[in-house]
Formats: sequence, C-alpha cells, structure tokens
Amino acid sequence: MDRLNIATTQLGQPWPLGAHFDGKGINFAVFSAHAQAVDLCLFDNIGTQELARLRLKGHSGDIWHGYLPNAQPGLVYGLRASGPWRPDRGHRFDASKLLLDPYARDIVGEFIWRDEHFAPDRTHPRHLETRDNAAVALKARVIHDNFDWKDDRPPAIPMANSILYECHVRGFSKTHPDIPEKLRGTFAGLGHPASIGYLKALGVTAVSLLPVHYHLSEERLVEMGLSNYWGYNTLGFFCPNPRLASGENGLSSRDEFRQMVRTLHAAGLEVILDVVYNHTAEAGHNGPTLSFRGLDNANYYRLVPNDLNHYENFSGCGNTLDIRQPRVLQLVMDSLRYWVSDMHVDGFRFDLATVLGRTDSGFSPQAAFFAAVAQDPVLCRVKMIAEPWDIGPGGYQVGQFPRGWLEWNDHFRDSMRRFWVQSVASPHATGSGGTLGEFAMRLCGSSDLYQARRREPSESVNYVISHDGYTLLDLLSYNHRHNLANGEDNRDGQGNNLNFNCGMEGPSADAQVNQLRHLLQRALLATNLLAQGTPMLCAGDELGHTQGGNNNPYCQDNENTWLDWSHMDTELLAFTRHVIGLRQRLQPFANVWYSGIADADGIYDLSWWNADGSVLQGSAWQLPQRRALGCLIGKPGQSGSPLLLLVNNSAHPEHFVLPRGHWQGLLDTSHPLGLADWQGAGTSELPVAAHSLLLLQQIVTRK
Repeated sequence: MDRLNIATTQLGQPWPLGAHFDGKGINFAVFSAHAQAVDLCLFDNIGTQELARLRLKGHSGDIWHGYLPNAQPGLVYGLRASGPWRPDRGHRFDASKLLLDPYARDIVGEFIWRDEHFAPDRTHPRHLETRDNAAVALKARVIHDNFDWKDDRPPAIPMANSILYECHVRGFSKTHPDIPEKLRGTFAGLGHPASIGYLKALGVTAVSLLPVHYHLSEERLVEMGLSNYWGYNTLGFFCPNPRLASGENGLSSRDEFRQMVRTLHAAGLEVILDVVYNHTAEAGHNGPTLSFRGLDNANYYRLVPNDLNHYENFSGCGNTLDIRQPRVLQLVMDSLRYWVSDMHVDGFRFDLATVLGRTDSGFSPQAAFFAAVAQDPVLCRVKMIAEPWDIGPGGYQVGQFPRGWLEWNDHFRDSMRRFWVQSVASPHATGSGGTLGEFAMRLCGSSDLYQARRREPSESVNYVISHDGYTLLDLLSYNHRHNLANGEDNRDGQGNNLNFNCGMEGPSADAQVNQLRHLLQRALLATNLLAQGTPMLCAGDELGHTQGGNNNPYCQDNENTWLDWSHMDTELLAFTRHVIGLRQRLQPFANVWYSGIADADGIYDLSWWNADGSVLQGSAWQLPQRRALGCLIGKPGQSGSPLLLLVNNSAHPEHFVLPRGHWQGLLDTSHPLGLADWQGAGTSELPVAAHSLLLLQQIVTRK
C-alpha cells in the first residue's frame, strides 16, 4: 500500500473484468449498467481497515474501470456502487455496502451474518437504512500465480466408456483411516494415494464433485447451528471453497485444488464439478446486499415483470440469475472457461440447468447459453451434464437439451425403483411396480426421450441414487423420511421416494429382512451399471452407507453424511467392483440405438424373451403381474459374443429356457459377490433366483 501513488491512478482498460496484474500494476474492471459511480476501496492485508477509496473514472459502455500503477498481487479490495434506491424499478444501490467483486479469485474474511449486510430496514423492507458493512464484509484479494501443471493431460474418456462417481470432497475422506487426519475432508484428501487407489480399484472413470465454489450457509441454518454442507448457495464463481482446503505445505486453496486435479488426471480419472449458475447466495428481496444485488440488481437477476421489487424464483432459493443478459451470460462463460483453462477440470454438472435455457418465452435448446457453449473453443470439448429441471413453469425438460449434452435421467431412477422396489413393497397393487415395457425402455437408453432427437444413448445419465435423497441402503430400510435433524419438523425432503423398508423400519437383526435388502441392493446396482447410457454411482452406496433415513441431509456436515469407512460392507464393495469390471470389459450395450429387427442372416441386434423361451411381445409388455424377462444382445458388428441378461423380480425362482448355443455365467446378483460359476447349453432350463438377475455370455466354439 505504501508504494501506491494514488494521485497517478489511471483510467485503465474495460477488459478483462475483475482485477488483473500486468507486471507493473493492477487493472480493475467491473460491470454495472445502471450505477452512477463505482468506487474501489482498498484495505489492509487482512481486510479489517479501509485505507483508501478511489473513484473508477474510466467508463466504457457498461464497464467501470481504473488502473493502479505499482500495485501488486495480494492487494485486498472491495467495491461500492452509487445509484438509485428504487426497488420498485429493480434498483437497489446503496453505497454504504461494500461489495465483493463477482470476478474475485480469492476471498478474504469469514462471513458472519449481521444486520449491516442488509440494505433495507429488516422490519420495513421498502425503506433504506444505510449502515456501512465494510468491517464485516467479504473482500477480494488480487492474485497472480502460476501453477506447475507438469505434463498434465485431460484423460478425455469417451462418454460411452465413462462411469461417474458422485461424491462430496469433505464427506468422501473425512473419516478415512488411511489418510492423515489433517488432510481428511479436503482437496488433498481426495487426491491422496489412498483415495485414488480406492477409486481405481472400484473402476469408476470420473469423480463428479458436489459444489466446490465459494458459498455461504443461509442465515437460518447458522442460527440453528447448522451449515449448508452440500454447497448449493454460491457467492464466488471463480473461487474454490477454502473450507475444503487443508492448507498443507502452505498451499492456497487454488493450488491444493489444482494439485488434486493433476493427481487424479495422472491416475486416469476425470474431474467434473457440480456448478450453480441458477441463483446466488443473496436470496430473495429481503436478502443481504453482498455483491450482484448492489452492483446492478436489475441486470443480474430475473425480476417479476409487473413487480420489480420481487424476484423470479425458479431456483427455490429466492432469486434467479438472468442469463438472458449479455454480461451475466459473460460471467457464466468466463467462470466456466476459468475452471477448464486455469483449473483443468473435465466437465460440469449444472444444477437446475433449465434456468440456463430460459428465454423470454420459456425454455429453448437454442437459447443463447447453449449457443455460446457450442461455439466456445474451450468449453465445446468438455463434458456438459444437465440437471434438466427447475421449479419454474415448464421447468421439467428431460430429453430436451441440445445434442451432445448429457442429462440426469430421473425416468430411469423412478422406473427402476418401481420395478425392483415397489413391486416388492406392493406385489398385489396394480401398476405400482411398473411394467416390463417400462423397465426395458429404461434399460436400453430411454429411446423415447433421446432417439427421436438424434441424441446418443450415452447422453442419458442413469442413476438410482444421487446425493439428493436416500442412500441405496436407506431406500430399502425406511418407509418414512427421518429429517428432524434438519430443523424443519420433518417437512423437508422428497415425499414420494418409491422406497420400501423390506419389513422393518431402520436397521434390523431379522435375517429375512436383511436378505431382501441385500438382494435388492445388488439388483439395483447391477441394473444401473449395466444399462445402456452413462451410469452414475452415488458415493457410499457400494459400501452400504446410511444417513439414518434422512433423505435431505444438505445441512448435515457430520457422521450422517461422511462415508463411514470403518463399517463398510466389504461384500457389496466386491460385488460393485465385479459389475463395473464386467461393464468395462464387455460394454453390454453399445452406444447405438438397437432396431430389434433381424439382419439378412436372421440375427437380431436385440431381442426380448419370456422365461419359457417364447418371444416377449404384444400386451405382455404391459401386464403388471409379469416380473421376468430375458434380453438377448446380439452385438452385430461388435467384437465379442452375444450376451444374455435374465431378470426375475418375482417372489420365487424363475426357470429360463436358454437360446441355442453354449452359455457361460458372468454375474449372478443372488450371490453376495455376484459370482456365477455356471455353464450350459441352450434349450436347457436355468433357474434365476427371486429378486435377481443373471448375465451370461455365449461361448463361441472353434471348428
């Protein structure tokens, strides 16, 4: 600070946005279309004392900018924007509020909820009560660092070969006994050899990480002594969450994240980030003024057309970012490019992604955001995964995203839960367990959703369990949600889960109850991992992880959500590894749409059979009492022998007549480890145990 000659402050340049060091000084550029002035506030190194306030005199279009000669990286700063306080017109300027730069790479301070963060009087929301919040506001620190990526290369795994592993950085390693305690629950913990060895042995190809962007815990959670564990409440779109960094060896959170990525890449594992560009941590019209709201509320957020004092709430979190606005779209694109170019991530999963495609007239796959991604030379080569819904009108858009995008397919989730779980829970309830037709449709890439739009089967992300809901074990152990610890009187969380406790609520010592749970766990895992599409495994399901029946533990940063490595189900883990190994080796379904029509030699690419060897056709597809079928995958034009999948979810064994040829068992989900030591000839009968499936491969004899 002593070296700055404030009298020589220059106009600077309007690009790039944010604060950037050029070797001789720092350029500052910030967007606001409606501000009347923007001030740059400089602070001491820890951000507690405001040392200077400088007017950004450069004004190019909607960009305010200035240049500080001799300023160095490490400088701590904030912004103040002057303009009208007219919530009725969408403007919420209040120069008494210190604002965080939306492009901050490093955030200084520990956020504490205080009345000073709120521009309006909290009891009279339309009235402005100016209170300076600089002492408690978050600030940005200018960075200028270079990371030695060495020979890092993206694994670039084709989607057809990908297996996603959804996990939380903290929850994955927080209790891992083979990781040093100071590294547990951090980027360094996930990049530790023990973590990487586990992931490689499991066989997954990518970690899909819950949000790592800088986020805030909502005020009501803090007041209850809780926190936003999942992290879907972003404030800093360019800044990794420092609470997920160990600080080991003096590394910044950025470098610890980069080191984790580099180590995972060296092991052939991709890194996909769950990102939240649908809303920010500033909440609704009564929320705090921390950054975007104070800089240009009317541009950053979608406001109710006939009531500009309020926000469109398509996110369910109080506000919705307005991606229709060019500078907001630029913010999102700049952030995404930063995480690919500077942080080397391999893709993104977009929370409530319908928001990103909302135009003036509703969702469109031709929206500006999708067009910008498609033409971007950096982003067009990484994986883009949509959570294809939001809570606004017309928000459910499964199957409607652009070609090349992947989508979380909740049709797959619900269909497999109906088939395997609800049919057991209510065996005599007509239609409660789905149909063979529904099961087959989801097993084979959900062609009803994707094929007509010329999208590939791999664009369906198949999952039975995600972070948002019950664990796999809890799905089969609880009939009712047990969310009291969340402080919302058990009202939160999904009510319709298609779950079944198998005869007893919670943990059980009953052998029959546990046997059924084990059978259904293995059947669901195998179906998910073998089906056509891109499988996603939720971390811990392969270990028998439980959250005690809590199906919405977003605020539980404790043993309920941390993986319990000391009580892992070793047999289930071995089973999961076996199934993943089969998928990797055999690729049971190719990434093509099957016709079900015989070729010139009378060979079908895919055919369906009843247990007695007759062709499954007609009304049998829709009969709810039918719970068994065979699927013969001919694999024409592919290497490898035909495969046969036999499925039986009835309450008793089913004897299947095998097609002609000699067959070798590869997987039997009725076995705790999935082993299937069986060989036999076609036309013989093979028993398939209740609530299980078998995978067989034809043995080709050489003449």
